[in-house]
Amino acid sequence: MEPPTKKAHGEKETGRLEAFSDGVFAIAITLLVLDLKAPDVAASGASAPELAKALLRQWPSYVGLVTSFFTVLIMWVHHHAILRNVRKTDAWLHFANGCLLFGVTFVPYPTSILASYFETPAAKMAAAFYAGTFVFIAICFYLFIRAAFREPLLSPDASQAFISKTCHDYLFGPPAYLLATVAAFLDVRLSLAICTILWIFWATTITKNTRA
Repeated sequence: MEPPTKKAHGEKETGRLEAFSDGVFAIAITLLVLDLKAPDVAASGASAPELAKALLRQWPSYVGLVTSFFTVLIMWVHHHAILRNVRKTDAWLHFANGCLLFGVTFVPYPTSILASYFETPAAKMAAAFYAGTFVFIAICFYLFIRAAFREPLLSPDASQAFISKTCHDYLFGPPAYLLATVAAFLDVRLSLAICTILWIFWATTITKNTRA
């Protein structure tokens, strides 16, 4: 049996981490869609207007799905862009990535809670729980970035402009989502508006940063 050969200098070693992460992101997004349920109307005797009204009554589920879907999607895009600048992995990067993926897999649960309690007296608590989940994820994402952008792990052609801009932009993640969490106790719609503005901001940020 031939001895294992050493990896060529500069060869990327992040393939397994990226493949595993892509699978987790895909599962989390799929679970979000599975939370949508058929309206509770008589399947055999419901009229078209009744079904339409029942579908419209589920609008909180649609709002939660859109906000969570695009937030997770944009996190995946950022995750991919970050790892393009990384050549090697180590235990710290794997653990930081694992904490981030834990938060991502948890997203469908607070999304379901928000949809279920949006039009009840517990709506503010549900929205705070939802936004608070993204506080945790934002912290994990920043730790992931710091773990990935350490000098020994970077690719020789890593973009220093992208690294600097990404580290700067993600400092705003935790306090921004914390603001959304606090806002939930004042107005649920305000909290969701902040979360929506944030995923639009992250989408704009990654578009600009990849051109840096």
